[in-house]
Amino acid sequence: MAELQFADEKDASRYTLHKGSDLVSVLDYRDDGRTIALTRAYTIPTFRGHGYAGEFVERVVDDLERRGDRMVSPVCWYVADWFEAHPDRAGIVTERRAS
Repeated sequence: MAELQFADEKDASRYTLHKGSDLVSVLDYRDDGRTIALTRAYTIPTFRGHGYAGEFVERVVDDLERRGDRMVSPVCWYVADWFEAHPDRAGIVTERRAS
């Protein structure tokens, strides 16, 4: 079974998750040097329903917490919902999306 590969593609302003050579998920962002706005999460339809999106957002949050130099604005509804489901991880959230 292929392992998951996680990457921050800074030149494209996106995180990616691959399973083997297959792209599984993408999370686009905007970074102003202080805050990173997580703007759009997308999972390829054939990979939906297997928990990849939640694991992917967790890896992104782990990376941002480890770096410790950015706050997060959860613009994407999925990311905002993920933070609502994981309030213990909300220490890096700077603003909430409008409902």
